[in-house]
Amino acid sequence: QGTGSGFILSSDGRLITNAHVVEGTEEVKVTLKDGRSFDGQVVGTDPVTDVAVVKIEATDLPTVNLGKAENLTPGEWAIAIGNPLGLDNTVTVGIISALGRSSSQVGVPEKRVSFIQTDAAINPGNSGGPLLNATGEVVGINTAIRANAQGLGFAIPVETAERIANQLFSKGKVEHPYLGIQMVTLTPELREKINQDQDFDLKVTQDHGVLIVRVVPGSPAQRAGFKSGDIIKTVASKPVKNATEVQQGVEASEVGSQLEVEVLRNGKTKLIVVRPGAFPMEN
Repeated sequence: QGTGSGFILSSDGRLITNAHVVEGTEEVKVTLKDGRSFDGQVVGTDPVTDVAVVKIEATDLPTVNLGKAENLTPGEWAIAIGNPLGLDNTVTVGIISALGRSSSQVGVPEKRVSFIQTDAAINPGNSGGPLLNATGEVVGINTAIRANAQGLGFAIPVETAERIANQLFSKGKVEHPYLGIQMVTLTPELREKINQDQDFDLKVTQDHGVLIVRVVPGSPAQRAGFKSGDIIKTVASKPVKNATEVQQGVEASEVGSQLEVEVLRNGKTKLIVVRPGAFPMEN
């Protein structure tokens, strides 16, 4: 059996941790700092953001103060708490190294998170524990997502974690908005490569921007009229420079609501209105 960390969101026993810590189980044993032990019920998990929530039957529990990851600046202190290797209440300190690291930069392209990077030591048992700022507010959930990354720790921003946790507690699941496009951030080299590749059958003239290379058949994007070769200019009226910004724009929308996307097609700007579907989860 595995161990991991978590923290208490509400005095009546709502806890948050990483999805991979409680993967494949519905019941967990929860031990608090004061030594008390509880049976915990896994209320919901979201593998896409690696967030899970657990409920224990308890009252008057101490809770954490939530801060804001968006207010962090690289260079400020970061404190990680957890129980690596079962060594409980291990505290490690470092700095915030960077913000907004995309899932593909971190090497987990299947996730949908802009990670906080820190050099505070985060080991497998720390997963699910809090990352704090210098005033003791929680700014992220530590996740030992790259076992081989020495000196690199990653955390899920608290805003993402809290939003997902609230949905898991209220509905037991999370729906992630999904368009069904494969896209790349263009560079002059990539443009040349795509134009020479007969599999793509595209003639790209732009050196920069976000190019749609494939539209998934039967997807919301196909129904809305997106085509491979389109260059995405704006999402919800916000200009986008790279694929990560497009992803963030889609993630901020709601399943079934209208999302306006401006594309460049054959040199002309075209406004497409799409209704994002729910990200197809593999069970």
